[in-house]
Amino acid sequence: LLPNEKSATPRYDQKNFSDAEKTGKLKLVASSDGRDGSIAVRQDVYLYASLLAPGQKTELGLAPGRHAWIQVARGSLEVNGQKLRAGDGAAISDEKTLRFDSPSEKTEFLVFDLA
Repeated sequence: LLPNEKSATPRYDQKNFSDAEKTGKLKLVASSDGRDGSIAVRQDVYLYASLLAPGQKTELGLAPGRHAWIQVARGSLEVNGQKLRAGDGAAISDEKTLRFDSPSEKTEFLVFDLA
């Protein structure tokens, strides 16, 4: 992630997002504008965190020209039918919707919505 503004004063922030805020959904934790209680960063990114119990699903729509990076922290995840395990990452382009499914175990993952 590269800054979208040169020579800007660095921002420092720390925030705890509870498991309840992330369970069964995508919780926006960082964004360029700090919306929805997320940490404001100087990058063109929307960073989401999620915890899915076995059988839970969620999804994210991507605007035209946007890309995504998925990082699985623990568990296993299917993204648009592609299987990922803990430690796996996936770069995604040219998709309108990302569907996340945790078929068999508790899963924790991050989604970076990027320009």
